[in-house]
Formats: sequence, C-alpha cells, structure tokens
Amino acid sequence: MAANSSNTVSKPSNIIGGKQSGPSAEQVVAAFQRMRSEQRSMASKAAELEMEINEHSLVIETLKDVDPTRKCFRLVGGVLVERTVKEVLPALGSNKEQISKIVESLNTQMQTKGRELTEYREKYNIRLVGEGEEGQGKSAATSNGGGSKGGAGILVS
Repeated sequence: MAANSSNTVSKPSNIIGGKQSGPSAEQVVAAFQRMRSEQRSMASKAAELEMEINEHSLVIETLKDVDPTRKCFRLVGGVLVERTVKEVLPALGSNKEQISKIVESLNTQMQTKGRELTEYREKYNIRLVGEGEEGQGKSAATSNGGGSKGGAGILVS
C-alpha cells in the first residue's frame, strides 16, 4: 500500500504550504483519544460541581430556619472555623453562585470540545468500534494516508 509514498522518504506526500498535512494513523488516534479524555474529564468535573451545588442548596435550606445568632462551624481551607449562621449564609450563597458559573463555563467548553471531536472524526473518517457496519472484519487502526475524504478510515476502539 505505497500509493502515497515519495521516492526520498516514506512520509506522506501531501504537503500544504511547506508543511506535511497527513499525520500517521497512530497520531490521529492518539489525538482523538486525548480529546475524548479531555471531554470526559470535563464532564466528570461538571458532575462533581453539580453535586457540590446540591450540597450547598441543602445546607442553605437547613440554615434558613435556624436562629441567625446560632453558632455553626465551617470548613475553610482545611480549618474548622466557628461562625454564626448570619455570617455563613451569604458566603454559602456566594459560593453556590460561583460554582454555578463554573459549571456553565464547563458545559460550554464541553459543547465546544464535542464540536471539535465531531469535526476531527469527519476530517479523518474516524469510526468507533460498533458504530456502523462499513468496516467489516477490521480490528486494527487503518489510515487513508492523508486524511482525505473517502477510502479507508480509522477505527477506534
């Protein structure tokens, strides 16, 4: 399968603006896996922060019915600090709002990463195992040389 090889070096001959445009199949798969991993870690962090928002809401609801002069304890930077309810409630509300903004930011970043992944999949014709039955019997990653449309794609497990 040396259809896209040059006589001097066994690298792809697709050159655009003096730079090579065709990464190897391994590089494409590695970049795709890295992007998927980044998206998963963002989703994991967003879920973790959603749980923190729920915990903050629960504590705020509990403290609303308590006497404002009653003392309560708050963990700040690993140190347990004694405060009153009236001091803690505004701080909890503020923290909850900041966490909500971070979650919104993460969600927009995940959407952007999802679009990037989709574009990358289309550009390099990447198919996931079990997705579509076009690649019957293929179990290893294959590349079409320069990432051009059509031809063989890359199969990712």
